[in-house]
This record gives sequence, C-alpha cells and structure tokens, in this order.
Amino acid sequence: MRRSPTRAQGFTLVEVMVALVIVAVALPALVFTYLQQVDNAGYLRDKWLAGQVIENKWAEVRLLAAERGFVLDGKQSGAYQLADRSWYWTLSKEKTEIDLFFRYEMQIFPNEDRQMPMATRVFFLREESR
Repeated sequence: MRRSPTRAQGFTLVEVMVALVIVAVALPALVFTYLQQVDNAGYLRDKWLAGQVIENKWAEVRLLAAERGFVLDGKQSGAYQLADRSWYWTLSKEKTEIDLFFRYEMQIFPNEDRQMPMATRVFFLREESR
C-alpha cells in the first residue's frame, strides 16, 4: 500500500497569531503580579521594622519606669534610628480605672508628618506613686 504524499506538518499563521495574542495578554499580567509581590515584600519589611522600633522603645519606657517610678505625663514624641532610616514615634499615657495602672499607646510612623502609623501598640504599666 502506498500512502499519498502528506503535507508538511506545522502551525498555520492563524494559530501562531492566536498564540502571540495569548502571550501578549498574559505577560503584562504576570509582570504586574510580580511587581505587586515586590511592593508587598517592602511593605512587610517596613511593618516588621516598625514593630521592632516599638519593642525597643517600650523596653526603654519600662527601664525608665523602673528607675524613676514613673514614665511621663501626657504625650511624648521623637525619632528613632533603625535599619539606616529614621522612624518617628509618639507615646501617650492615660489613666485607667485601676489606681497606679496606666495605659500607654505607642505609634510608629515612617514619615515625620506622623499621618499614617505603620504600627500601633497598647501597653499597660503599673507605676509607683510619686
């Protein structure tokens, strides 16, 4: 039996064009997703660093309380250096219903304008009477 000569196997121009359209649509979406992941990694790093600033500043507050018997009245703010950048913090103190126990709220900001906190923590501390 003899077979008839067959055409050369390959893709048609239409098939190649459809494949290119699919790649052209998918590639920007993949690049956009990758860039979002990179941005998210930087944001998570900054959130973690802001948490470290809070832990370090709170350790200082506790040491001051142990040394002086009290920490502060009202509100304080300042700057803190960590990871080659400045972090800006505020610390506020409020009375609680329990005598000698105070509520402290510390906020860490990435910018000096102190508009949007990167991290916020609330602590309670017993202070000695003055």
